Amino acid sequence: MSFPLYLLAMAVFAMGTSEFMLAGLLPDIASDLDVTVGTAGTLTTAFATGMAVGAPLTAGLARRWPRRSGLLGFLLVFSAAHAAGAATSSFSVLLATRVVAALANAGFLAVALTTAASLVSPDRKGRALAVLLSGTTVATIAGVPGGSVLGTLLGWRATFWAVAALCLPAAIGVLTGIPARRERKEAADRPALRSELAQLARPRLLLAMLLGALVNAATFASFTFLAPVVTDNAGLGELWVSGALVLFGAGSFAGVTVAGRLSDRRPGQVVAVGGPLLLTGWAALALLADRPVALLALVFLQGALSFALGSTLITRVLYEAAGAPSMAGSYATAALNVGAAAGPLVAATTLGTRAGNLGPLWVSGLLVAVALLIAFPLRGRVLTHTTVTP
Repeated sequence: MSFPLYLLAMAVFAMGTSEFMLAGLLPDIASDLDVTVGTAGTLTTAFATGMAVGAPLTAGLARRWPRRSGLLGFLLVFSAAHAAGAATSSFSVLLATRVVAALANAGFLAVALTTAASLVSPDRKGRALAVLLSGTTVATIAGVPGGSVLGTLLGWRATFWAVAALCLPAAIGVLTGIPARRERKEAADRPALRSELAQLARPRLLLAMLLGALVNAATFASFTFLAPVVTDNAGLGELWVSGALVLFGAGSFAGVTVAGRLSDRRPGQVVAVGGPLLLTGWAALALLADRPVALLALVFLQGALSFALGSTLITRVLYEAAGAPSMAGSYATAALNVGAAAGPLVAATTLGTRAGNLGPLWVSGLLVAVALLIAFPLRGRVLTHTTVTP
């Protein structure tokens, strides 16, 4: 794998830490800025919405820029937004900085996905995507718990400053690791925007995006509401919440790594094996949530299966959008974040029902079941290893 890929993964690590870190900081933010915890929770919604909407908008804006310039610009805006958020005493300003950060994150990830695919041979997009997404999985293992500890010791503002600082070495890496001359030529050779947007009329691309969104919705439906399952249903202490999140992150890293070696040539097999296992795992987690050992083991397993299946489907988006070289990453990013925003919203509706804390786990299973019902009859159309010729 190309060294610039790992520089991009470093930036994705900083951004992934920012995306997930609020779960442990909301009470502190609410108290400091004199708002309710529920109001503070809109920071998460604003970020996810900004990511989903911002991916195609920012990718379209930056499509004629050299990729190095686009990546560097988005990184610096992301860093500045966190510095502004750390310095403000106004919740409205903090909310605005989260939207700006989300737009910058969406733009960076959209450009990074297409850049990662261009840094390897056409039949290794899955491997490149695995390296890139490893930044997100490492964020759940180290970045989020570390941010939570930093916030506990020094306050939530310290975590925002830390994320802003993490972007700087990644920016230097992008500046020195992405070749500028080749990027200028590629920017000039890209097809017209109308031609790239026309790719969205392709059923195979829309199907890959839908499946990726459903699996990611299932992942975030349970990941968002995992804490009460750990403390209430399993009866573990609050410190075990961080432990469960680390296990989920470790599983996701393992899943992305394994899928990266299979998703290019055997996507159908990954879905055929991983899909039913993922569905069974969500049901097992709901049924065995009161048994701590089983719960923690299944959290690791579900992290691995969720990211293996999700990254494979997002790789298919990149293949199916080969005719949109500058917008393909934004289509993949939008699919991921539509799922990330929709999953928790659907799961939240079950918390007040008889299912209680276990409701989100059943929702995750239902979403995976829907994805499989769609995928299996059509697997020959989209879950093949053949690439799409622009």
